[in-house]
Amino acid sequence: MHWERSGAYTGEISGLFLKALGCEYVVIGHSERRHIMGEDDEIINKKLKTALDIGLISIFCIGETEKEREEEKTEHVISRQLQNGLKDIEDEVHKIIFAYEPVWAIGTGKTATPKQAAEVHRFIRTRVKKPITVLYGGSVKPENIDSLIAEKEIDGVLVGGASLNPESFARIVKFSS
Repeated sequence: MHWERSGAYTGEISGLFLKALGCEYVVIGHSERRHIMGEDDEIINKKLKTALDIGLISIFCIGETEKEREEEKTEHVISRQLQNGLKDIEDEVHKIIFAYEPVWAIGTGKTATPKQAAEVHRFIRTRVKKPITVLYGGSVKPENIDSLIAEKEIDGVLVGGASLNPESFARIVKFSS
């Protein structure tokens, strides 16, 4: 979704158009948009503000790269993404769904251990300081859904590639429901 309500932004889509189509949710800050399309925290903040303004529920993705994790910068990266992404909308965080997606686990087959994911989810909650929903997204598949969803800090999952296989997706939905 583009942060402007309307206009000539080839390759982007208006949030108002999404609403007109019946969409209720929009993913903002996904790692592919950050790392491939160059969306920074300022752009993501604009998109979050627009989505809130027009009544779309944002799924706000945050997460660190493998290098950042190896250099023990996970908390620093998450803090920066939260602080900058939520600038001037702190009072509306209850309207946002947060998704921790470790970039190093997306499409790689690697997955954060349930303990690693729960630790980051806990950290996100301490930074936001308000009741929020936090999903885990990072190579969620039928083989790991049980252990991930068993963690009390993990409110649900953001499924990527596994959603393309009906059997895999059905297993994930069945278990996490």
